[in-house]
Amino acid sequence: MIDTLMSMLEEREDEMIEIRRYLHENPELSFKEEATANYIADFYKDKDVEVETNAGNGHGVIVTIKGGQPGKTVALRADFDALPITEETDVSFKSKNEGVMHACGHDSHTAYLLVLADCLIELKDKINGTVKIIHQHAEEQPPGGAKSIVEAGFLDEVNAIFGIHVLPMAPAGTVGYHSGYSFNGRTYFKLKIKGRGGHGSSPHKANDAIVAGAYFITTAQTVVSRRVDPLNAGVVTIGSFDGKGSFNVIKDNIEIEGDIRYSNEETQHVIDKEFHQIVNGIEALFGVTCELSYEPDYPPLYNDPELTEFVANTLNDAKDKDMKEVKEFPKMAPSDDFAHYLEKVPGSYFFIGATPKGVDEPYFNHHPKFDIDEDAILVAAKAVGHVACSYLQEQ
Repeated sequence: MIDTLMSMLEEREDEMIEIRRYLHENPELSFKEEATANYIADFYKDKDVEVETNAGNGHGVIVTIKGGQPGKTVALRADFDALPITEETDVSFKSKNEGVMHACGHDSHTAYLLVLADCLIELKDKINGTVKIIHQHAEEQPPGGAKSIVEAGFLDEVNAIFGIHVLPMAPAGTVGYHSGYSFNGRTYFKLKIKGRGGHGSSPHKANDAIVAGAYFITTAQTVVSRRVDPLNAGVVTIGSFDGKGSFNVIKDNIEIEGDIRYSNEETQHVIDKEFHQIVNGIEALFGVTCELSYEPDYPPLYNDPELTEFVANTLNDAKDKDMKEVKEFPKMAPSDDFAHYLEKVPGSYFFIGATPKGVDEPYFNHHPKFDIDEDAILVAAKAVGHVACSYLQEQ
């Protein structure tokens, strides 16, 4: 069956590229992907599968392919939202939506999974078990779509889940994997500090919120340098300090916004505890009132070691002409809400090399000039097809 599937995918490579280019021309932002979701749902129209739309907290589309033989259930996920970025590439299928761009590769994720799913539907009588296709909305915008799909129960009977992300850190034909913690978790925070305003000539009659905020910024940086294990990654970024006022007026309130990253749950808990202690200390030290919004959105992404080894072995053993190299990738700093799925069921999120041909220094994901080698789309379809079918056969 796997050989038949691979042949079918090869024959439909041009279709995958065509779908990717259509989606690239018509990107939609997170939670606003109505037309994209309709396009995906229409793709499955009149096919012998169960299709559920508006899944989760947005426009998710869930497709259930029931095999002809009993077995376990494997889920495959691809995201389909775009970013608020103005495209600067020279491709002929450039975004038609001003200020919106598929700058992360989700168009290629959706293209490969649509065609792979369609091939699996044709072969479903030969499948041992069930394949659940998750076309997920809103990966880029917290709270994201994944958590809501989990909470809605779509993974309740799933035994394993797999997904991929295209990355320009290796040429097309390369498949990367990483076991254990692989992507960082992320928390958004906003701190409002309320003091007492006054005249610059009489600071003793005021309570300066800017001074308290400056102290907070300096002290927050010590959390990583003095409280986090040096072998673990942690980052505290202050992205905004809103304290604009007049030169001779002591500011009564300010707002600070930022981003916190952590490589594992241990580091997450340390930063969380220390962060709140600092805020409480500033209230006592400066006599101000603090309002802290502290919202963890995407947890650290943990790839199940056993299933990640299974992915690596399966793809190495496949000896597929389009998968030229299967190798371990390093742990990476970005975040992805696929982590929510991996908290629910074991699985592995692996990576597809996509550096454009002839490019020595490619633009990374989220750049306005981001592009991929479209050969990577077939590689993604084949890699996920090998893994899903081999998992169901072995189980």
